[in-house]
Amino acid sequence: MKTLRQNLNNAYIRAMNKLGGKHARRRIVVYVESYDDVNFWRQLLAPLETERTCFEVLLPSHTTLCKGKKTALANELGERLGQYMIACVDADYDYLLQGATPTSAAVCSNPYVFHTYAYAIENLQCYAPALHNLCVMTTLNDHRIFDFEAFLAAYSEVVWPLFVWNIWCYRYDCYKQFSMLDLYHVVQLQQVNLYHPEQTLEHLRHVVNAKMSRLQRAFPQARKTYKPLQRELEGLGVTPETTYLYMRGHDVADGVVMPLLNAVCERLRRERENEIRRLAEHKVQMQNELAAYEHAAGCIDEMLRKHNGFSTCPLYQRVQRNVAALLKRVEEEDAECAQPQGNS
Repeated sequence: MKTLRQNLNNAYIRAMNKLGGKHARRRIVVYVESYDDVNFWRQLLAPLETERTCFEVLLPSHTTLCKGKKTALANELGERLGQYMIACVDADYDYLLQGATPTSAAVCSNPYVFHTYAYAIENLQCYAPALHNLCVMTTLNDHRIFDFEAFLAAYSEVVWPLFVWNIWCYRYDCYKQFSMLDLYHVVQLQQVNLYHPEQTLEHLRHVVNAKMSRLQRAFPQARKTYKPLQRELEGLGVTPETTYLYMRGHDVADGVVMPLLNAVCERLRRERENEIRRLAEHKVQMQNELAAYEHAAGCIDEMLRKHNGFSTCPLYQRVQRNVAALLKRVEEEDAECAQPQGNS
């Protein structure tokens, strides 16, 4: 026997909205993948709410969560979705695969499945223009000692051709020979030199070029399809400077951005602590101020997960525009239904 939640569909939500009367707020049910995603989608959707329309962010079911996410959202919920019942998911590689797999086809073609365009929420949390503010929130030190935007743009340009190879392998079912994990092992930052980031990037370039040569020898058939795929990805909005937004999210966070944030925050903390030691008039004052600073400073891992400084990211704003277009269609439909029917 199906549960009430399993019987929920777009028609049911539409009917419930009508029962509320013409002056009640329309409710749009939003299914997301996991508990971790609820806050992100709530923040994205909240500015779009009006006096007439609101969102309710839900999880599909306890059973679905255990099975994981987008396959359940796109397939089990797919036929039940509509203007009043939508799914919001990470794009993963499905956006870039453009229907090459069943899940990709569902995510890309269902007008009621909204996705991040970036690989995942983690990528948006790693949005380069927001990272300096994260360091300030964590260390309470606004000294700008590292250019995150320039570095991640340069990093992305270095890994871009290898990233295209990774997409090629998934498009042509060769991913077992070059998986996302294999890509991560090549492009993660082994060490970060804040004073000479170009040295870090130059070492990475050598590693990437070596892997490229091996892939070209292993897949000679890619000569005719690699460049067209690269142009197609660029047409989808992926640029060499923004590759980091489309790689696997936790790989970017753990292997690239967190090493940078840890190094920068460590240096900023030392600066602030040295300033306290220099300005303290006596030992007790110094100890009190250092303890107060330690209590006030934050944890960079937690800040990265909870901040919303990525709201200016074009991909984030693109998702909002897509949902706003849905709301416009809903309002137009309601306006038509509210029109008095003429006598026949």
